Amino acid sequence: MGFIGPVRAGPARAARRRRDDHRSNVKADTDDYRTSVPKVFAAGDMRRGQSLVVWAIREGRQCARAIDEMLMGAALPR
Repeated sequence: MGFIGPVRAGPARAARRRRDDHRSNVKADTDDYRTSVPKVFAAGDMRRGQSLVVWAIREGRQCARAIDEMLMGAALPR
């Protein structure tokens, strides 16, 4: 069957995150990866669905930068 979307039970259900219209992936802003729940971020397969691993790595790094900006007020230089 392959990847059919994030698991809907556990933390994903408890956080009551909004989902997209396609595969019920967690909906997150593509600029800062924030979900509809404060201080909850989503990236990679959870946000965009099954894709190339290089996309997941890229989004993970960008998401980490967004979290750093939220926590510290600014991200470290690239």
